[in-house]
Amino acid sequence: MLYYLLTLLQDSGLPGVRLMNYITFRSGAAFVLALLIAIFVGRAIIHRLQKMQIGEIIRDLSLQGQIEKKGTPTMGGIIIIIAILVPCLLVGRLTNAYMLLMLLATVWLGTIGFLDDYMKFRRRNKDGIKGKYKIIGQVGIALIVAVTMYLSPSMVIVENREVLSESTMQVEQVVYDNVEVKSPQTTIPFVKNNNFDYSSLTSWAGDYAEAGGWVVFFLITIFLVAATSNGANLNDGLDGMCAGLSAVAGAALAAMAYLGGNIIYSAYLNIMYVPGSEELVVYMAAFVGALVGFLWYNAYPAAVFMGDTGSLTLGGVIAVFAILIHKELLLPILCALFYIEDLSVIVQVAYFKRTGGGRIFKMTPLHHHYQKPGDGTIKALIQRPYAAIHESKIVTRFWIIGIILAVVTFVTLKIR
Repeated sequence: MLYYLLTLLQDSGLPGVRLMNYITFRSGAAFVLALLIAIFVGRAIIHRLQKMQIGEIIRDLSLQGQIEKKGTPTMGGIIIIIAILVPCLLVGRLTNAYMLLMLLATVWLGTIGFLDDYMKFRRRNKDGIKGKYKIIGQVGIALIVAVTMYLSPSMVIVENREVLSESTMQVEQVVYDNVEVKSPQTTIPFVKNNNFDYSSLTSWAGDYAEAGGWVVFFLITIFLVAATSNGANLNDGLDGMCAGLSAVAGAALAAMAYLGGNIIYSAYLNIMYVPGSEELVVYMAAFVGALVGFLWYNAYPAAVFMGDTGSLTLGGVIAVFAILIHKELLLPILCALFYIEDLSVIVQVAYFKRTGGGRIFKMTPLHHHYQKPGDGTIKALIQRPYAAIHESKIVTRFWIIGIILAVVTFVTLKIR
């Protein structure tokens, strides 16, 4: 809204009004606004949650430091969502299809998480809405994103093409075709030109290969949105953990969106150019700013928890963002910790059922494994570490791993 107001004043001669034409300025403004909203509005929301006695319900008081968390306000994800939406509405281009999809995904996933938290508060136990309804909601937004990318005439790519030197056969330059195409392509690491067309998996379908490629893209979109959303939800068990990891992933994706939305930088990385996707940098700047502001209260010892309102939203938003910039197959590297949390629960449950009560980890999700002492009281295949680790150290180590994964994600784009 502020963006359009200042756009109308561009011919007025007022100093500074043309700054809204620059993605970097609007992204910086979105970050600062989100940060301030999360800190100052967040305080009021926390007080309101305390008055309503919406406190965290602890499932295992034997974990180190858990008893102190009992009664801490939850549903703090409302702070994050507000701090994302307001700056985007103020300085974002609301005619941009990418921005509109991200705003829809934020509200959609936030609503699912809010309903889950509300049901937990109402029933006074850890059971919120049924898991199948969460999955249905995640599949719903994934399909909306995938179908919009397939149908929208403004959501296209420009393919990169390498020009080789005749003498050395090395890449001399990267050029782009003048044609914008709609294609089920994505960026993957460790290959020569970083492009992968899902249609190559359905080449056996002949004339229907491209249609088959879009079907594969739809399925991958559904899987990644659900897996990343639920992975972030499982990861949200220690003070500051999920918010910090999401901020790191968000910063990395913002950089990718900026590079992929600029034809010069796209050529340097030899990745496809995605016209219009640069507007997503504004969204992700607000996303990171909101999380940094939320950490003001969520860092150990936490004064508020994000609840499913926040965690389900964060993971889903990260997945949708990566899909929109055609970097979804980099998520297994960038968000590896979220997927490991998913797998730890799946493996633990499967092993427990198969052995009639056996365990691989002392406790899942995985981060809780490190909080349990390996003194033999819990019969698990993996007892290390033998001494319980303080949660602040676990969080810091997970953050460090998250930063390393973000760096590795970028490095893979230059490894051929």
